[in-house]
Amino acid sequence: MSVSIRCLNGSDVPALRQMNALFGDAFDDPDTYLGEPPDDAYLSDLLTRDRLIALAATDGAVVVGGLIAYKLEKFERARSEIYICDLAVAATHRRQGIATSLIGALREIAAKRGAWVVYVQADHGDEPAIALYTRLGNREDVLHFDIAVDAG
Repeated sequence: MSVSIRCLNGSDVPALRQMNALFGDAFDDPDTYLGEPPDDAYLSDLLTRDRLIALAATDGAVVVGGLIAYKLEKFERARSEIYICDLAVAATHRRQGIATSLIGALREIAAKRGAWVVYVQADHGDEPAIALYTRLGNREDVLHFDIAVDAG
C-alpha cells in the first residue's frame, strides 16, 4: 500500500465526492455529507477557488483520507489564517500517519500562501483528534456557538 497526498483542483470532483462519503462515514453524519449533494459544476468551481483547500490521501484510486480547509483573509493585518474544517481517515487506514501527513501538506500550502497560522477545532471526547492536534500545536480551550441564520 502506497498512500499519496494531493491538493484537489477543478477536475477532481469524483475525488471530492469520495471525500464526502468518507466524512459522512467517519463522522457518522451521512445526511450532512451525502443528503443533498451539489452538482458537479458547483463542486468544480469551488475546487478552483483559492479560499478552499481540499487535500486527498489516496491509495491507488481510492480516497482513504481527506482534509478540507478554508483560507480566511484578515482585516486587522494583511495576513490570512487557515481553518481546518474537516479531517478524516478511513478506519482501514488509521494509525498510519495519514492525518499527520495531511496536516503537514496543509502547513506547506499555508506557508506558500502567506498564512500566519493553521487552526482546528476538536470536540470534547474525541481523544485521537485531541492527541494529534496536541502533538502539532498549542491548545486553546474556547467555546463554539452555532448561531442560526433564521433568528425567528
